[in-house]
Amino acid sequence: MLIEIRTYLLKEDAAATFDKVMVEDAIPMIRAYGMDVVAYGQSDHERETRYLIRAYKGRAHLDEQQAEFYASQAWRNGPRPALISCIDTYLNTLLRLSPESVEQLRSN
Repeated sequence: MLIEIRTYLLKEDAAATFDKVMVEDAIPMIRAYGMDVVAYGQSDHERETRYLIRAYKGRAHLDEQQAEFYASQAWRNGPRPALISCIDTYLNTLLRLSPESVEQLRSN
């Protein structure tokens, strides 16, 4: 499986807003578009850093699902502006893991 780990460095004092919008609005919307959200949370090493881990069948699957989702009016007019206003920078990392490893990430 192809795993995307997206880490967000948040602006000062933006964590509470980011967490609320992500958990209540963005993650349910992401899942409704068929993406597999493996995990979301606060990084152990920095108070203002969050991560979102998603799993895909491969690169084409990732590209297809994200293109559809990020182009949608539901995303653009929904939680996107609130989340973007909280982010200082972000980084994406892609790696391949076995299905068993993905399940271990899910359980942590």
